[in-house]
Amino acid sequence: MSPTFRSLHVRNYRLFATGQVISLTGTWMQRIAQDWLVLRLTDNSGIALGITTGLQFLPSLLFSLWGGVLADRYSKRQLLIITQAFMGVVALTLGLLDVTGWVEVWHVWVLAFLLGTGNAIDNPVRQSFVVEIVGREDLPNAVSLNSATFNMARILGPALAGLLIAVIDTGPVFLLNALSFIAVIAGLLRMSAEELHPSDPAPRGRGQLREVLHYVRGKPELMLPLTIVAFVATFGLNFQLTTALMAKEVFGRGAAHFGLLSSALAAGSLIGALVAARRSRTRHRYVVIGALAFGVFEVTAGLMPTYETFMALLVPTGVAILTFTTAANTSIQLATSPVMRGRVMGLYLLVFLGTAPLGSPLMGWIGETFTPRASIVLGGVMSVLGTLLAVALFASRQRLVIRPHLRPRPHVQIAAQDIVDQGQRA
Repeated sequence: MSPTFRSLHVRNYRLFATGQVISLTGTWMQRIAQDWLVLRLTDNSGIALGITTGLQFLPSLLFSLWGGVLADRYSKRQLLIITQAFMGVVALTLGLLDVTGWVEVWHVWVLAFLLGTGNAIDNPVRQSFVVEIVGREDLPNAVSLNSATFNMARILGPALAGLLIAVIDTGPVFLLNALSFIAVIAGLLRMSAEELHPSDPAPRGRGQLREVLHYVRGKPELMLPLTIVAFVATFGLNFQLTTALMAKEVFGRGAAHFGLLSSALAAGSLIGALVAARRSRTRHRYVVIGALAFGVFEVTAGLMPTYETFMALLVPTGVAILTFTTAANTSIQLATSPVMRGRVMGLYLLVFLGTAPLGSPLMGWIGETFTPRASIVLGGVMSVLGTLLAVALFASRQRLVIRPHLRPRPHVQIAAQDIVDQGQRA
């Protein structure tokens, strides 16, 4: 089997990935339909759209760490069955409210919060479950394939949602998403328990949340990617919000064109995920390079004059996003002991998703008060500055000297301070 797809030789992983493709396609359909419904109910309010996004991700800020505690303490497969069923019920409720004509914007906000609550528990459990499916050796490949699966769904979902919204409106899209959760539950039930690699459950006790914070603070190899993720996720990764505003307000396009923008970003992300899947090792430099490249591409995309050029720039932006996120995810998991993995991934997802309630309303306000372009450009600038700050702090703590060179080819030299001092004395 090609090294790009080597995790697929594991039957349990094939079941897991198949369910994820179907369910995540429905999830992305719902996200597009939800944004379009909010814009319709609020007369194109960027602030209302930012509140919706913030409420959907606020539970990640509140509950991700608790999701990590549950992941370390209980069967991850059983927890995933429960969370997937809960999110299916939430999608069904929104669909029924919409098709009956009873839906109001506050309904969307409440259900977005409930859906986010299910995700806040589901995400750290699902992320830390992957290593139990494939084992430590295939973890980098499986994480990259998970990203490829996610972005295949992100290509299909928005495009299908745009077409379906134009033909049958938003309500049936929510109902289709509710059905899609059945695929994940069926795959989980069919897995062979004997072929899993479960970690020992963490013992019950007080201070388990404080324990993970103390654990991470003592490991610079975890602090570097987490700090970069915090900046990029807060200010840069708001494309669900910014592309909707760009499509409708800047370029005057409809739902189908909005879906195509999301699909273009996902196409680049899929390319980035497949490239990452071929790497057998993950280094911190991929986290840094990916984050810097993302910031530069985001600024450039925000300055594009036409719909077509904006959509074209979203492809390399997607490649940079996946280079960054897969490297961050894998490096954090591999640097974490099994008994702490659920809680560390809970912290990672708190930073990755939980910062959206801070960034999304701010970006929505900037996009509505100034222009959507301003929110995109500012997001890219802050991503670059935050990454450089994180690298500087990491280098200072590790006593590293970082020197850029333009000749014989552009590169960055990193060396320990004591080695540099020895060379200067020589």
